[in-house]
Amino acid sequence: MRDLTAGFGYLLKGQRWAGTHGRRFGFGLLPGLITLVLYAGALVGLGFGADNLVAWSTPFADGWSSPWLGLFRGFLTVLVFALGLFLAVITFTAVTLLIGSPFYDVLSEDVDREAGGEVPQSGLSFWHDLWISTRDSVRILVRVALYGVLLFALGFIPVIGQTVIPVLGFCVSGFFLAEELTAVALARREIQLKERLVLLRGRRMLALGFGVPLTLAFLVPFVAVFLMPGAVAGATMLVRDLLSEDGDEAVATGAGAAVPHPVADTAPVSAPAPSAVSPSAAPLIPER
Repeated sequence: MRDLTAGFGYLLKGQRWAGTHGRRFGFGLLPGLITLVLYAGALVGLGFGADNLVAWSTPFADGWSSPWLGLFRGFLTVLVFALGLFLAVITFTAVTLLIGSPFYDVLSEDVDREAGGEVPQSGLSFWHDLWISTRDSVRILVRVALYGVLLFALGFIPVIGQTVIPVLGFCVSGFFLAEELTAVALARREIQLKERLVLLRGRRMLALGFGVPLTLAFLVPFVAVFLMPGAVAGATMLVRDLLSEDGDEAVATGAGAAVPHPVADTAPVSAPAPSAVSPSAAPLIPER
């Protein structure tokens, strides 16, 4: 319960940090606004063209009599638009982080700098860093899609499907949202996706306390745009907690420096290793 509260606390602290750093907040809004405009244009285009797409893809129904032709294609048109809207929702954060990578890296570095200690640098070129971010985002989206299909199927179970499954759905979404946001700071510390997931599973309640409220907030239209700068700042603070970085005693995790490795047999003495889950414990977010 303490970690759950702490995770929510980092979310609030991040928003407070963004609110008191107006210039960084303004720069942090740009990627979200760009993504919003792109997605809005794509959805408007889909809305105008979905009926033509359905008509083109269902030539076998041309000879159907009324009202069955209209009902069938009308249902498919709504389904196509709903699918496009769903894809926009689950990819918005990933695309915003990719577009805003330079902005959010600077913002995250500022949070580290104000917290004290060294500011980690990945040492990679912009394009190499962008490639790694894109690859990891695709891997995360595949995981989210797999869990989404599973939870959708379980949603048809009476009672449980209408109570427990939606809660699990928000937990899954919150966990992976926390992963995407903490990746900004963890990638600068040269911690790869597999190790990032292990770190977050080791502090599941911390990740859920941060990610689930943010997932709920992102359901409100346009809110994600304004919360993203503070979410990145809060995720950086959460990362410092995960890696036990504290002020001047922060772990130097630049190029070539050792970081606490959650799956290693031994940990560097410069910082305590993050807590790990027992292999026998059933994690909330199962491994692939």
